[in-house]
Amino acid sequence: MSFLFSPFALGPLALKNRIVIAPMCQYSAENGNATDWHLIHLGHLALSGAGLLIVEATSVAPEGRISPGDLGLWSDENEAALKKVLIAVRKYSSIPLGIQLSHAGRKASSRVPWEGGQLIPPGQGGWRPLAPSAIAYSPEEPAPEALDDAGLEHVLQAFVLAAQRAYRLGLDAIELHAAHGYLLHQFLSPLSNARSDAYGGSLDKRMRFPLMVFEAVRAAVPPKMAVGVRISGTDWVEGGWDVEQSVVFGHALRQRGCTFVHLTSGGVSPLQQIPVGQNYQVPLAERVRTETGLPTIAVGLITEPEQAEAIIAEGRADLVALARGMLFDPRWPWHAAAKLGAQVEAPPQYWRSQPRGSKALFGDAKIGQR
Repeated sequence: MSFLFSPFALGPLALKNRIVIAPMCQYSAENGNATDWHLIHLGHLALSGAGLLIVEATSVAPEGRISPGDLGLWSDENEAALKKVLIAVRKYSSIPLGIQLSHAGRKASSRVPWEGGQLIPPGQGGWRPLAPSAIAYSPEEPAPEALDDAGLEHVLQAFVLAAQRAYRLGLDAIELHAAHGYLLHQFLSPLSNARSDAYGGSLDKRMRFPLMVFEAVRAAVPPKMAVGVRISGTDWVEGGWDVEQSVVFGHALRQRGCTFVHLTSGGVSPLQQIPVGQNYQVPLAERVRTETGLPTIAVGLITEPEQAEAIIAEGRADLVALARGMLFDPRWPWHAAAKLGAQVEAPPQYWRSQPRGSKALFGDAKIGQR
């Protein structure tokens, strides 16, 4: 039996296998509203056979968008647009659906990646980003505006309201984005948080606001909805956030009812030195899983079925997530199941596609034709 294709209970959420489709920004929304692109994108990923599909980073406020094209969930209009997409997806797929709620902080107001990804000045359609401290991401950029107490409360309530919208939409899980150099990660890292109040300085103080957001979101939705956090396990910069601090953060999250953590890395500083290679982030997931006991998702250049199988079999993570690899091969779970001798869920319209010699790939699928 394949470990990768064994079921797993992510808190209250039952998954049919250990494959997660990681949230991937599409930069294709209009005023935060999902478009036909999202219907196409999520529609075909929902037919992949993965155990869980997490919708891309979705901003909780207009000023929290990475780019003007970011998906949002701050308004009734946003909610209605996403509902239309989700209804269509669910009509043909039973895959559990999560959503990643995010605020970009000082990395907001940027051009989409295929236009360079640079900061957009207010006079050119952008806006002044918000952050824990008035520290720019790079020397070429103006400093963001440091959040005051009223600003912190506004952000916290924006997360709560977005979480409530996610629940109304019938989504199965929420993942709070505290990674990749966005706002909650900016509070955690001493590279971006130079505050001298209750939200900066010591590790306990730097964790305070992200934990407040988690507690508020957890309280805003029923226990049957899984709520987890994506963490950058390290900044890959000396003197920054690291795996030891991630373990402490993980313990604090578990005490507050966190369902899972999703381990990635980097993003808070252009000085990062990332040793990119297969499984390069898996040790971060393994360390946090071992020391906190939290269900853990590993991600990062996991490309081969045998590689993913070994990560689960060796107890290095509970689930594996694919992002770019899934864009390149949206049927990756089908191909992995064929290689590992496992079964995967597929729509009946595609049952005839299973290769010769893989008759059990889609379970008891039977095709007749006149």
